Amino acid sequence: MTDWRFRKQQHLRLPTEFQRVYDLRNRSSDHHLLIYSASNDSRQTETPVSRIGLSVSRKHGPAVVRNRIKRLLREAFRLSQHELPAGYDLIFIPRNGSQATLQDYRRSLKRLCHKLADREQEKDA
Repeated sequence: MTDWRFRKQQHLRLPTEFQRVYDLRNRSSDHHLLIYSASNDSRQTETPVSRIGLSVSRKHGPAVVRNRIKRLLREAFRLSQHELPAGYDLIFIPRNGSQATLQDYRRSLKRLCHKLADREQEKDA
């Protein structure tokens, strides 16, 4: 049975975790989303886990709008997590003014995460 929950250990929480991902500068974007990526220590374990962090600036509008965008991004990740490469720390930054829907975010996540994972594997090879 597939577990569709979004667990606490799937969150980036500490500023040092965010900074490590930003410092590696492995990023990809489209007109809905910008994603920063870094491999994490869970890639060496039996069940690698991807973790996400969200960065939604005040440019998107008041708190109600920013919280809705965060909910959409979390839900897009939760529904797509089994189709994404595992073992990565990801930071999602929505594009300002994109008016993206849940399906738009899901499509962007899949495409951009696979692109970043391929780039990471090329670097390791």
